[in-house]
Amino acid sequence: MTIFDILSLIGGLSLFLFGMHLMSDALERSAGGNLKHLLGKMTGNKCLGFLTGAGVTAVIQSSSATTVMVVGFVNSGLMTLRQAINVIMGANVGTTITSWILSLSGIDGNSLFIQLLKPTSFSPVLALVGAGLLMFAKTGKKKDLATILLGFATLMFGMDAMSSAVSGLKDVPAFTQLFIAFQNPLLGMLAGALLTAIIQSSSASVGILQVLAATGQVSFQAAIPIIMGQNIGTCVTAMLSAIGANKNAKRAATVHLAFNIVGAVVWLTVFCIVNAVFAPAIFQTPATMYGIAIVHTVFNLSCTALLLPMGGLLEKLACKIIPDAKTKEHSVKLDERLLATPPVALERCHSLTLAMAHKALSAMQDGISCLESYSAEKAKAVRKAEEKTDEYEDMLGTYLIKLSSRQIGEQSSAEAAELLKMIGDFERIADHACNILESAEEMQSKKIALSEQAKHELSVLTGAVDEILTLCVSAFENGDLTAANQIEPLEQVIDNLRETLRTRHILRMQQGKCSAEAGFVWEDMLINLERVSDHCSNVAVYLIEGKNGNLNLHNSLKKTSPDFQSAFEAFSEKYKLS
Repeated sequence: MTIFDILSLIGGLSLFLFGMHLMSDALERSAGGNLKHLLGKMTGNKCLGFLTGAGVTAVIQSSSATTVMVVGFVNSGLMTLRQAINVIMGANVGTTITSWILSLSGIDGNSLFIQLLKPTSFSPVLALVGAGLLMFAKTGKKKDLATILLGFATLMFGMDAMSSAVSGLKDVPAFTQLFIAFQNPLLGMLAGALLTAIIQSSSASVGILQVLAATGQVSFQAAIPIIMGQNIGTCVTAMLSAIGANKNAKRAATVHLAFNIVGAVVWLTVFCIVNAVFAPAIFQTPATMYGIAIVHTVFNLSCTALLLPMGGLLEKLACKIIPDAKTKEHSVKLDERLLATPPVALERCHSLTLAMAHKALSAMQDGISCLESYSAEKAKAVRKAEEKTDEYEDMLGTYLIKLSSRQIGEQSSAEAAELLKMIGDFERIADHACNILESAEEMQSKKIALSEQAKHELSVLTGAVDEILTLCVSAFENGDLTAANQIEPLEQVIDNLRETLRTRHILRMQQGKCSAEAGFVWEDMLINLERVSDHCSNVAVYLIEGKNGNLNLHNSLKKTSPDFQSAFEAFSEKYKLS
């Protein structure tokens, strides 16, 4: 083997690893929406969890990526530890599809059909199609498809370059002696674990083993322990991802490690016993690419068959290794790991934005309640809710900006922008709740009393504000465009109410029925209540805009919507002043 062969091997390995990384990332982006759908259907059913893990991993071609996502889901509360265990086991089986794809390189035969099945024959076509799509495609989905094709072609070219570079190793005595040494099962398992831990991909390390097996110098006796060790090495990625996560996420990573160690130890013991007692001739025969794919699949299926019924025991073991703290742990609400799957990250942001909306709603309802009957307990609740919405805004805003800076699809980008605008409106609603509370406290401290007529008028306005808030939160929570379309006409009614109430109070002050001091508080209350309706209107516009793509909905809803006038008249009648 010459220095040029070594350089070709290094170049081929680099292309192989880069192509696998490129393809996996693009597959992960493309599958993001389906991942969200799968998570929505996730249950505690073992088989469903197992199939989900296997399916997702087969699609994104990386058990490490799937496991890291699972750690993130557990850390964010999207998945329980028990669900995670089943998915992790499925991921180990799903990753075997890669070895079968790579084994196509080992096809032998002179017929045209067999030659066309070889990746070296169709990879150039895929590369050409991928390059064309990448240059001319305008949508994110087509660019992802282009990246998938280019990534696959790159890894296959890399594999072919490695195969050509190592072909001369069959005549190198030192190489033969190396794999004779690996026939020691423990040494072989250690080698497989170290290689996979370094490159952080069991699929890639199996591919490298398949390339070396093409020399004919790797026996099944050497290959089997290496494959078992590769499953242990792939746990490094998940263990690293669990650093800084909550206890359940760390337990998920621990389960992944325990599952692979226990499976490897049990089946390595069986392998050693069979080899010592029966010494099957097949163990001494050279391994092939297909043979390694078969061993990889059978081993992972055997581990799953052994340990899937023992998911509860693995969960208890993880809880023993990582016990609960004496004090309750504060959960992390948004996890950086979810950024790798934008649709799932957006779903998490949406759920937290909804929690923020409910906080703003309760703050305003308690603030309005304090206008009618002041309560120190409710006042405390208003301020606590307002502080919480500030936390939500900071957390969600930072996270959504990070998410938007990644390569995400047009739809995901639009959803992120929509949420960024909404969190500002919900935060301002909570601010106005605090302002309402301050008006109530000022009235109490200064012994300001409103007339019975003013109280009645205020109750009409607060009733309308309460309804528009409820409609706003409901429309956002359920994606209810019918409710969203009711908000704009109600907002117009509230605008009219504010002007009417302002005029009436001025007349009462002129008649000496209300003091000037009460007038200032009254004006502040009207302003804050009316601005709450403005923010609700903004949220409704974002929701409808996201559906219709109309950037001037505030005006178009009033002028062109056939239902606007009838809804406006209905609300005007409902909140009619006596």
